[in-house]
Amino acid sequence: MSKRLIIIASILLTAGSLHAQVKEGIDTLECHIVGFSVGLANPGPGQSDIIGGGNMRDLYSGPYLDFGIEWNYKYKNNLLLTFDADIWFGTQGGSDNLRLRTERMSNVFTTSGYAMGWNGVDGVVTAYNRDIAVRPGVGKIIPVSKKNPDSGILLKLSGGWFMQKTVFNQDFDRSPVPQITGDYGKLYDHLRNGVILTESVGFVYMSNYSTYINIKISFDVSQCWSWSSRPYVMDDLMGLHGADKNTYFDLMYGFRLTWMFPFTGKTTYDYYYY
Repeated sequence: MSKRLIIIASILLTAGSLHAQVKEGIDTLECHIVGFSVGLANPGPGQSDIIGGGNMRDLYSGPYLDFGIEWNYKYKNNLLLTFDADIWFGTQGGSDNLRLRTERMSNVFTTSGYAMGWNGVDGVVTAYNRDIAVRPGVGKIIPVSKKNPDSGILLKLSGGWFMQKTVFNQDFDRSPVPQITGDYGKLYDHLRNGVILTESVGFVYMSNYSTYINIKISFDVSQCWSWSSRPYVMDDLMGLHGADKNTYFDLMYGFRLTWMFPFTGKTTYDYYYY
């Protein structure tokens, strides 16, 4: 009988010891994160004193396809240091998204919308916008579940450099258009540089167990202030035949999906056995 009591007591003590030495805890990550994003950006209302309109909404039909790459450093308290680079394109699938190009470039395009190429042959030209932004920023992830503290609501503010221009894509198998070939195209490309400020709100999901299941969905609103970078600009609709000394304000907004890759092999839900 005494032997049985000793055995039972030993089992209970061992189980109690093991229970005391097992730590089930949740830990947040501190690491570098690289992400690749795709989304749509819509041009919103802007402000311009130019007759005929000189904002992105007036120049280019939307929405614009948005591709981006980003770097984040995430601290254990879920603060983020970020650096983003984005590029936007017109999304009209091979057709122009430059609004009223015949009215803007009457010495390049005929009233029928064709461009006169070499030897009187009609040239094939696609005109669309290209926009680039580079932005450092800060953010914060607010957890919504104790089981996954690396995931939650994202608040982010970033700002930096912005550029926009019109790109003329010619079919050189047909007939090149001399008025917009080479440096001549710079007269009509509306090249502008400026600053951009972006506010983002969204949701971040980072898997506790997989390095590859980490996504972010965000809604971004950007304010852009830009100035012409060309010494001479031609736009008949805007009445520009010389230096463009105007300041332009643009608003862009849209959703973005980001696939993220944390540079760590450590999961956020850890079990420690002693």
